[in-house]
Amino acid sequence: MPAVVVLGTQWGDEGKGKITDFLAKNSDIIARYQGGNNAGHTIVIGNKRHALRLIPSGIFNSNKICVMGNGMVIDPRVLKEEIEYLHNEGYSTDNLKISNRAHVILPYHNVLDELQEKARGSRAIGTTKKGIGPAYTDKAIRSGIRVCDLIEPDTFAQKLEQQVIEKNLWITKVYNGTPVDYNEILTEYLELAELMRPFVVDTSALLNDSLCENQNILFEGAQGTMLDYDHGTYPFVTSSNPIGFCVGSGVGPTHIKEVIGVVKAYTSRVGEGVFPTELNDNTGDRIREIGREYGTVTGRPRRVGWFDAVVVKHSCRVAGVTGLTVNSLDVLSGLPEVKVCIGYKYNGEIINEYPASEKILLASEPVFETLAGWDEDITGVKRYNDLPDNVKKYLSFIEKKVGTEIKMFSVGPERQQTVILKKVW
Repeated sequence: MPAVVVLGTQWGDEGKGKITDFLAKNSDIIARYQGGNNAGHTIVIGNKRHALRLIPSGIFNSNKICVMGNGMVIDPRVLKEEIEYLHNEGYSTDNLKISNRAHVILPYHNVLDELQEKARGSRAIGTTKKGIGPAYTDKAIRSGIRVCDLIEPDTFAQKLEQQVIEKNLWITKVYNGTPVDYNEILTEYLELAELMRPFVVDTSALLNDSLCENQNILFEGAQGTMLDYDHGTYPFVTSSNPIGFCVGSGVGPTHIKEVIGVVKAYTSRVGEGVFPTELNDNTGDRIREIGREYGTVTGRPRRVGWFDAVVVKHSCRVAGVTGLTVNSLDVLSGLPEVKVCIGYKYNGEIINEYPASEKILLASEPVFETLAGWDEDITGVKRYNDLPDNVKKYLSFIEKKVGTEIKMFSVGPERQQTVILKKVW
């Protein structure tokens, strides 16, 4: 009954989709437990790149069950687009399961997201304006509409009417925006409800029953730990818990065998907020271009920087990470030297734990350890022993400074470019 979690330990975009896809071959179920369509997973199969925002990336394995858990917020419009895309590409969605307890993103959430971000002015968070935050806000204040409500027409009509009245007051009176239309939303979303209905189940019951039957479950997180709204760089975070795999799936912690933390060999982030190791120079530009560091959902250029061991150590601690997989090692090939942040200097003292205070972070300087780079093309490496010595030293240094074992590494974006050091299943 082993359950394995794959989550990001930086600011997202670490390559979780690829690792999930790689590990999926040994799992029976792939389950996503939080977030919405503000997160993108890119999977490379052959020469084809597939980008998904909602449906778990395990959907490309036709014999696997894919679960969208109760911790998610689901935009039915986007779900429809992804289902149609998968069908057009020749992939089945027959094994897709959607939690009846997941919350629904509605058009007024998108409108409020954009208006609220605009109102923040210079303190804008960098939201993708997909309605994620307002949907989670409704969930927290107990006024959200869940999937189980959406597929009950009378319930949905009643709850929607109440919410449209309230949300239009905010839209028009507070933000001077254009109100949404109740009848238009009702008509469109009753149709979308019928699209979703065949997939809707109690996913917590499904997952726990499967564990009792000794099936392997792979849990897939969105974003990264540093975007977790409890443990990340608040307020520049997402609106959910990327480390909330138990709550977001309805599976207890005693079932979790491994928590695999995904990292890049460097660091990237999209949006605003503190980024201690950011590179605003030619090296940063080079890494961005070679690593194709542009947002899957937004297309925005990602900010890039050196590997931050303080960040990853913090993430491993709060998420209970049992092993790391280091992606994109090949991107650093050709650099004369590589750096790793091992602490922050603040008021003349070295800080080894990630501070909660944004003020302290802004006044801190990263403390780097410099290691020799490598010129070799490592994209064809199949074994650890075939890595250049300087790559081995780099991995060993990361492992030592983070204090967590490296179980896998990747030398390119494709499945076969992943090397296992220690089996996860």
